[in-house]
Amino acid sequence: MSETSTTTRSRQQVGPVRVRDATKPGARQLVRFAFYRVMPEWRRLDPEEKARQRRELAAVLVDHTAKMLVRTYTLVGTRGDVDFMIWAVSEEAERLQGLFADLNRTALAGYLTCPHSYTSMTKRSIYVDVDHPNSGAGGRDRLVLAPGSRRFLFVYPFIKNRAWWALPAEERQRMMEEHIRVGHEFPSVKINTTYSFGLDDQEFVVAFETDSAADFLDCVQVLRDTEASSYTARDVPSFTCIRTETKEMLESLG
Repeated sequence: MSETSTTTRSRQQVGPVRVRDATKPGARQLVRFAFYRVMPEWRRLDPEEKARQRRELAAVLVDHTAKMLVRTYTLVGTRGDVDFMIWAVSEEAERLQGLFADLNRTALAGYLTCPHSYTSMTKRSIYVDVDHPNSGAGGRDRLVLAPGSRRFLFVYPFIKNRAWWALPAEERQRMMEEHIRVGHEFPSVKINTTYSFGLDDQEFVVAFETDSAADFLDCVQVLRDTEASSYTARDVPSFTCIRTETKEMLESLG
């Protein structure tokens, strides 16, 4: 897609404005993206001890997977400051707390740091009227995350600047309809949007699922040209996560 055609489209009227009521009741999920790094000292341990610690931590994750949604990803080879990520989702805060408390009790946890962690929640979008196949929600209108089995997960927090929130709701809706329409031009990229207002430092956490890193790169580049993108204050750090089963994820640590 050329820059000229994208710029031309961004100046077009995107149709009638539809402002949604995001305050409707419904069961909502708490979400945590926890990024961990293993200390170099751990890799110097006896191989049998490392294997024992991997098994112990894996057993904790398997146990909690029966109670809530838990996904594991490796970042070995994609970032230098983290090695793996745990994506945990539950409607009950106590279950999230229980998972990470049990992880803290493992021997391997003594060799882990958590350089990045994001807490958020699902919420009905005020900008989207009808669910799209690329949205990360099912029939409950974005209140329930439904991760697929795609190879990559791209995660980043972001914040809109104050000028964005000072705009009339109708103006924000108009710009977001363009932004959403552009995103739908990349059907291989599925978005999961979660909200952090008051829960964490950022306002949103987005997680994009795809089998093609190239498609995601192209999608983000084109979205930079939309009008709404100019109101983004911060959207880093960005994480390239590769879906792995727990055993393989732990083995990648060394």
